[in-house]
Amino acid sequence: MAVPLYLLILLVGVLCGESKFMVYNTSQSIVPGKLNVHLVPHTHDDVGWLKTVDQYYVGSNNSIQGACVQNVLDSVVPALLADKNRKFIYVEQAFFQRWWRDQSETVQSTVKQLVSSGQLELINGGMCMHDEAVPHYIDMIDQTTLGHRFIKEEFGITPRIGWQIDPFGHSAVQAYLLGAEVGFDSLFFGRIDYQDRAKRKAEKSLEVVWRGSKSLSSSAQIFAGAFPENYEPPKGFYFEVNDDSPVVQDDRNLFDYNVQDRVNDFVAAALSQANITRTNHIMWTMGTDFKYQYAHTWFRQMDKLIHYVNQDGRINALYSTPSIYTDAKYATNGSWPIKTKDFFPYADRVNAYWTGYFTSRPALKGYVRMMSGYYLAARQLEFFNGRSKSGPNTDSLGDALAIAQHHDAVSGTEKQHVADDYAKRLSIGYKEAEDLVAESLACLASKTGCQNAVTKFQQCPLLNISYCPPSEIDLSSGKKLVVVVYNSLGWTREDVLRIPVIDENVTVWDSSGQEIESQIIPISNGSLGIRNYYSAAYLGKAPSLSPAYWLAFSASVPPLGFSTYTISSAKRTAAASKRQTFYKSRGNKNDIVEVGPGNLKLVYSGNEGELTRYINNKRSVNASVQQSYSFYLAHDGSTDLEPQAAGAYIFRPNGSFSIKSERQQVPLTVYRGPILDEVHQTINSWIYQITRVYKGKEHAEVEFTVGPIPIDDGIGKEIVTRISTNIKSNKTFYTDSSGRDFIERIRDYRADWSLQVNQPVAGNYYPINLGIYMKDTNTELSILVDRSVGGSSIVDGQVELMLHRRLLHDDSRGVAEALNETVCVHDECTGLTIQGKYYLRVDPQGEAAKWRRSFGQQIYSPFLLAFAEQDGDKWESSHVPTFSGVDASYSLPENVAMITLQELQDGKVLLRLAHLYEIEEDQDLSVMASVELKKLFPNKTISKISEMSLSANQERAEMLKKRLVWKVEGSNDVEPTVLRGRPIDPSELVVELAPMEIRTFSIDFNYKSSTSERSIRCAVSA
Repeated sequence: MAVPLYLLILLVGVLCGESKFMVYNTSQSIVPGKLNVHLVPHTHDDVGWLKTVDQYYVGSNNSIQGACVQNVLDSVVPALLADKNRKFIYVEQAFFQRWWRDQSETVQSTVKQLVSSGQLELINGGMCMHDEAVPHYIDMIDQTTLGHRFIKEEFGITPRIGWQIDPFGHSAVQAYLLGAEVGFDSLFFGRIDYQDRAKRKAEKSLEVVWRGSKSLSSSAQIFAGAFPENYEPPKGFYFEVNDDSPVVQDDRNLFDYNVQDRVNDFVAAALSQANITRTNHIMWTMGTDFKYQYAHTWFRQMDKLIHYVNQDGRINALYSTPSIYTDAKYATNGSWPIKTKDFFPYADRVNAYWTGYFTSRPALKGYVRMMSGYYLAARQLEFFNGRSKSGPNTDSLGDALAIAQHHDAVSGTEKQHVADDYAKRLSIGYKEAEDLVAESLACLASKTGCQNAVTKFQQCPLLNISYCPPSEIDLSSGKKLVVVVYNSLGWTREDVLRIPVIDENVTVWDSSGQEIESQIIPISNGSLGIRNYYSAAYLGKAPSLSPAYWLAFSASVPPLGFSTYTISSAKRTAAASKRQTFYKSRGNKNDIVEVGPGNLKLVYSGNEGELTRYINNKRSVNASVQQSYSFYLAHDGSTDLEPQAAGAYIFRPNGSFSIKSERQQVPLTVYRGPILDEVHQTINSWIYQITRVYKGKEHAEVEFTVGPIPIDDGIGKEIVTRISTNIKSNKTFYTDSSGRDFIERIRDYRADWSLQVNQPVAGNYYPINLGIYMKDTNTELSILVDRSVGGSSIVDGQVELMLHRRLLHDDSRGVAEALNETVCVHDECTGLTIQGKYYLRVDPQGEAAKWRRSFGQQIYSPFLLAFAEQDGDKWESSHVPTFSGVDASYSLPENVAMITLQELQDGKVLLRLAHLYEIEEDQDLSVMASVELKKLFPNKTISKISEMSLSANQERAEMLKKRLVWKVEGSNDVEPTVLRGRPIDPSELVVELAPMEIRTFSIDFNYKSSTSERSIRCAVSA
């Protein structure tokens, strides 16, 4: 067959033609005197959002979003190997560790070389990029430590950079605690208020020295930078497959050659950014969500840009990382503006305040907080009992909690199926930790040692809805119910327990065998309805038995220990049942109802059924206090030129309306007793409230049940409770930062810029993890919460908390789903009902901090209850009635909390102690505190101790030696001395903690157990 002539000519051309392979010069480093453009290749991989964490990792469920993190990491490694000058940063350890476990030893060795050379930099280093508004600081520390320990163990490095590029506002705790105190040299983020950003651009103050703690001040400052727009590349420089940015077409034999055009575009964008940035260094974040799934498309274009821009010579372009960028900024020896407090609230444009998510998905928020406190207690028990190599442990719960801190997890801004996945992971983790707790308590309680411990303890994770099968047993046959009460706090604690029982004829004995005072309270029909419905939703079937009563009694438990209480069937004595009375208001005019068995009295109007006064004679308080419910109509955005509806992220109210009783007055049902009084109020058909006043407490506990929120009118609603007083607050109130420092808030005001008010309610909302308070010269009103909520003071003298949200529109921020949570039983679905608590107290001005701090720890760390049945008197002969992990004569100072005690897989133990007070917060407790480690760990010998960084991945002395000390504008280079605890003396073993200080130590323990002597290396964070 003859070959056509044109094919022969083409073949000769191919064989004889020169290769046009192009080698791009990407080796450029920083050039003094030029504008240096630091290209930072990165991907932002949400640990769950539109898809679950595992769906994102393997790339499934792509009908929602085409994203596969496996592809990203698989693609980046060979791309880096192709050119030693290329660089890449990676953040989310939850994904990286999944990928790492799948790799061969050869690939792992290659990746270690990339990390060692600096081509691949692991920054931030936590399991996720946690949110900064709604997580508790303990959870933020825990999830960061998990990631940092892995990086240290596998790669021998410590992350230098904080990279919080996507959270929706930024907390002071992130800056000083999760930034400076973990050893970061800088912190970068993408989202600040649009008005703040505009001013900072004009003043070239996007980069600052951030002092987040007034207590630790310059000793915990950090260099921080907000990006000019977001965490994406400049417009026109996106290079993922199918992105529409023009590529660099540098083959002159092809059409559309555009090298000079692209160089000019690059130079113009760089000069524009340089005009709002100090020094001759700017950073371009070359990537965004789930990019680099085919990394070559990005690196090919960046290779060309670096090559041709540097040939052009007007500016200098280079592959870089945030570490290189930070060092370059520091080398300029410049002074930087100072930033204090935080970056809340955040709005990305007019009418778009991201303050709704402070409350979104309140059930998930409550579950995360409950599991967090449980995780703290379970790790303590795991330490006391000794970590098992083959049995249950707390790791699964720790991993689930770490992932749940992600900024689209506990924030409530994920799709519903993803929220379900987070809850599922927590439930699985809890189940294993529950087994661990049961085994540990059985071992510690047994007189014959762990080998012979046979007690099967049960627990009640649904006790909040009065579902507790272990306590709902028939005791009439002579059985006894044993309740072991564990206290995870470092000081002796007294609190009231309430457990559901089926019979009112029961009595309670304490650890010494003495009968103690108890009280029976009927369980309301509403509570039983919630119990039956939600236990069926949780368990798949309705309970066969319903308890009739709450049994209440006071428990006293030693620090880091347990006490045992026994409940049996018996005729209640006169002492136990005295003053057990019932009252129901009739709406009589001028009827006054006073409740409270102790110093605190709440006064209600019997006519309206409303709270009117708060009286505490012990503290000379007699204050006018009212409490009410209202709802905001959720704006649907239909009247806007740029539509903006309220949604999972955004709070945009369209009017506020009081919730009135469906009757003329709110009827009061009051149960009185020797331990507590309860006031039951049916606000309407979907809001029920119980207010409790305890004999030995000086605060009121308000338990609310809200939902299902009605939407039959086609309008979403956000439910708030308001507490009104006569306090002259002058627009000022205080909210906590991630459960730690309290920050002053002033309505319609920002310290950093002149606020243009367009949303007078949403723009004044702040996240609340611990509490909110306001004061005048005479009085303080404090409210503490059991989970993250949004709140504010919109009117002087009044505080409001948003308790629940149910919305019918998406807010156009990516989740593409309305926040309309439902619960389904047997294919019948209803709107979500929320049950939660907040705590209210009024004090003379200056005397409230002690309650906020100490009781705040009790809210975070409630008693852990375990139940067992007892036949006859066998229990006393085979079990110890009490236990404490510390010396019998010792407890932690009341201004110090133990926030971690955990034996790790390698035999180390992590212990954290935190000073609870800020400077000048309390005249007695805002002082240096001392913890005696010898008494904290009795019967153990500490043979070696070294102070460590917060995340225990480097010695603190080494961290301080490496720390970059930044100059601040207006400073005379001599900063005031900040109070810090002295270095620990290895012979005295006393840890000093200054206000707001958290210190970390690595300890070697030698101690004797009942069977053998063992040595444990202990990492202690105090």
